[in-house]
Amino acid sequence: MPGDSLAFRDLEEGGAAVVGEHVDPETPNVARMYDYYLGGKDNFAADREAAERIMKIMPHAAEWVRANRGFLARAVRLLSESGIRQFIDIGTGLPTRESAHQVAGRMDAESRVVYVDIDPVVVSHGRALLATDERSTVIQADLRRPDDILSHPETRALIDFDRPVGLLLVAVLQFIPDDREVSDVLTRLRAALAPGSHLVISHITADEVAPAVAGEGREIYATTSLGSITPRSPSQVATFFDGLELLEPGLVGVEHWRAAEPPAGDRVPLGFLGAVARR
Repeated sequence: MPGDSLAFRDLEEGGAAVVGEHVDPETPNVARMYDYYLGGKDNFAADREAAERIMKIMPHAAEWVRANRGFLARAVRLLSESGIRQFIDIGTGLPTRESAHQVAGRMDAESRVVYVDIDPVVVSHGRALLATDERSTVIQADLRRPDDILSHPETRALIDFDRPVGLLLVAVLQFIPDDREVSDVLTRLRAALAPGSHLVISHITADEVAPAVAGEGREIYATTSLGSITPRSPSQVATFFDGLELLEPGLVGVEHWRAAEPPAGDRVPLGFLGAVARR
């Protein structure tokens, strides 16, 4: 639907941003902040200001996000090599380079991807970008209502739940503050997956961040569109894979997960944890 395309780039030299009906340029949006960390242009001044505040107190934030994007690409590539040809990517955010459909499509042009996001702007933009792609779609749904995702007509049109699925929950579970709710969501989603399916999770952690800095970061994210962010420890994130076969190298910093070579330069404090497991 090309007419739904997202057009909200801020014009720096005195221009006026074009704002769609669902866009609130005054409230920092986590998807647009993520885009800014990645060096993208689909963001407003409020998003950039909030992201810059995060990067001021956490100088490695943009590096963490780039590492997380690399983890996503490597995980999708591994799943494709394992024979997975259908993916559900929940909390996808704004489409960027090396999204799931791009990585999977290079492995097999018949791969199918359902993107899920709660943000109507993300959904509108994604639909515009995928308008000519019959094997990928974007639906609007809330992760906290997994049945809405699983039963959505567009999900059912592309995903055969009798065959293995790659379920991607990359940098999204931290926006559900209640551990029990996260557990309930994962239980429902996993129950729908056929044997041979894989679960991919990355999650923000603050174990190597000073408590005062982590607290300030949570305060900044409290002003955003999703209203909260909850870092979790490695032991907490590990419980998300209970009952599944955790693939090597297990739960590690995303920059180390099956990386071709160790990250260059000085060691960066842990920002995102990541792992892949098989049902």
